[in-house]
Amino acid sequence: QVQLVESGGGLVQAGGSLRLSCAASGRTFSDYNMGWFRQAPGKDREFVAAIDLIIGSLYYADSVKGRFAISRDSFKNTVYLQMNSLKPDDTAVYYCAAVVRRGGNWYPLGSDYWGQGTQVTVSS
Repeated sequence: QVQLVESGGGLVQAGGSLRLSCAASGRTFSDYNMGWFRQAPGKDREFVAAIDLIIGSLYYADSVKGRFAISRDSFKNTVYLQMNSLKPDDTAVYYCAAVVRRGGNWYPLGSDYWGQGTQVTVSS
């Protein structure tokens, strides 16, 4: 099992940037692919980005391609989500998770593999 703690959320104006961090502890960080999801009020949780920790491939939801970038620092056991050109539609709670890829889509490994979330609010 891995413990995940997100940080870096906040309030930003449209067009601004934020960088989210996800610090991992517990099992070896490199044992997992890692990803970010988000959940806006009244909506289902949705996939945002993932990084394959073996070969480093990056995956993004269409809604954030070209604006968001996922990265990792294995020495710090941390995954990042750089968010640029933010829009009001990006407002959500953002969650870090250990993930698995099935059928071309990314899913969290389970309820024990989520962080507590960090709020991102983008004002217009």
